[in-house]
Amino acid sequence: MNWMTFDTALPIIFMALMGVSMLVYVVSDGYDLGVGMLMHRATEVEKDVMIASIGPFWDANETWLVLGVGILLIAFPRAQGVVLGALYLPVALMLIGLTLRGVAFDFRVKARDSHKQTWDRLFFAGSLLASVSQGWMLGRYVSGFGTGWNYPLFAAAIALALPMAYVLMGAAWLIMKTEGALQERAIGWAKIAWAPMVGGLVLISMATPWVSATVRERWFVLPEVIALMAIPLMTGVALLALRGLLNSRVVRGPACWLPFALLVAVFVLGFLGLAYSIYPYVVIDQLTIWQAASAPEALKVILLGVAVSVPAIAGYTVFSYRVFRGKTGELKYA
Repeated sequence: MNWMTFDTALPIIFMALMGVSMLVYVVSDGYDLGVGMLMHRATEVEKDVMIASIGPFWDANETWLVLGVGILLIAFPRAQGVVLGALYLPVALMLIGLTLRGVAFDFRVKARDSHKQTWDRLFFAGSLLASVSQGWMLGRYVSGFGTGWNYPLFAAAIALALPMAYVLMGAAWLIMKTEGALQERAIGWAKIAWAPMVGGLVLISMATPWVSATVRERWFVLPEVIALMAIPLMTGVALLALRGLLNSRVVRGPACWLPFALLVAVFVLGFLGLAYSIYPYVVIDQLTIWQAASAPEALKVILLGVAVSVPAIAGYTVFSYRVFRGKTGELKYA
């Protein structure tokens, strides 16, 4: 029996860390991107409350993106050349969108009433641009950067579906963090976003094995397919439970957190399905984890830095969410 050595396991550890970092980013920054894309539907007073609900978190949420990309750059240098080379334009557009959000968020604080709407529109535009760019990147990555008309079509479908998932998550966040009229409107926004998000998820799940032979082989092989069926079944149950909750009174009371928790579960299940589908590749059908990884000696040094930085980031994240838990009050600037 061949036992895995520590040197052999190091690339798997870093791949897991990178994957978890990107998952935490998608969940945490996903809801505030969703809130940004809902801004144009709100009144001026509601916009202030929406901004206040994400104010303590949105900038720190992007730390997880920096961590995930940083691990890709230093732990998998061969893969980062392929990934960032193929995604240069959407990465640039995403960074423009995130920068636009940051500028708009800060400038609306001091803007006169006549200019405040402009910054709100730019915050919406930045959120939408970043979300669409991330969807396109995910689609291209999952399909292994293949060539042909079907691959861009697949990426375009995810570029449309991911913003809808973010909008639904943003609405669920507002259900949890607000009350009164804005909470009622957030429930309505969630109902509107639910159907296109679920429809997009179903279509993408059907199309993924069509664009990737590797994924097709991983999904439809016995007996693995039996165990894998748990993921779509649990996802379906979570999404149906979410839709049922939106029609109930409990989300307006102590269970206001439940729709958001169910959506987090859906994202986690999607992450597990993606991880199963692409392992052991970093770039599907091109580079495995071990082919793309840095030398074991370098990974051991990097692991020391990760052992300090990751707990610090996680600790700060937990602390900030604990301090600012509960309902959001009126927006106030010092």
